[in-house]
Amino acid sequence: MSATIEIPERSGTAFRIAEGQTLTVIDPRGCQVADLLAFNAADVDEVISSGRTLDYAETIYLTTGHTLYSNRSNPLLEIISDTVGRHDFLLTPCSHDTFRHFYPDLPTHRGCFGNLAEALAPYGVTEDRIPVAFNCFMNVPVDGTTGKLEVLPPISQAGDHIVFRAAMDLVIGLTACSAPASNGGSFKPIHYRVD
Repeated sequence: MSATIEIPERSGTAFRIAEGQTLTVIDPRGCQVADLLAFNAADVDEVISSGRTLDYAETIYLTTGHTLYSNRSNPLLEIISDTVGRHDFLLTPCSHDTFRHFYPDLPTHRGCFGNLAEALAPYGVTEDRIPVAFNCFMNVPVDGTTGKLEVLPPISQAGDHIVFRAAMDLVIGLTACSAPASNGGSFKPIHYRVD
């Protein structure tokens, strides 16, 4: 088993994983979201797709047994273990604009979008290539009548995790989310491990 790596609060990172490797994303303290992106390492124009994934899964609640697909309908990541069962694949990474819109009384922050852009730049990923992220542990219920979205604190507890298996060589972007509502009003680190 490889070493566990910490992503400090309100920051992000990027790294490569090989086909067949597993990525474990861990919420070490509980109630903390991690935005996850995946790109084909051989061609970063092929990227994780919320639309393709939700279409093929026929549900917005993705968990063990579901696959995250690319914009070209290729499998990128299979969820092979999940101790939480509630994640989000509807909302885009938070940004300066998000903070101005939802938190006008707080200082703006570059958020997950800015953290991902900086971390992924060495891999040739520009800002305009950053799509909707798979938001590990994010709790976004949808009203069955009106369709209204609500961002509630994650239900994840300390040590909860989700494990993905790579279906191809990938570049991964991963954050410890910066938006107050997504994390129950506090900011904590995220851990991950590649095996």
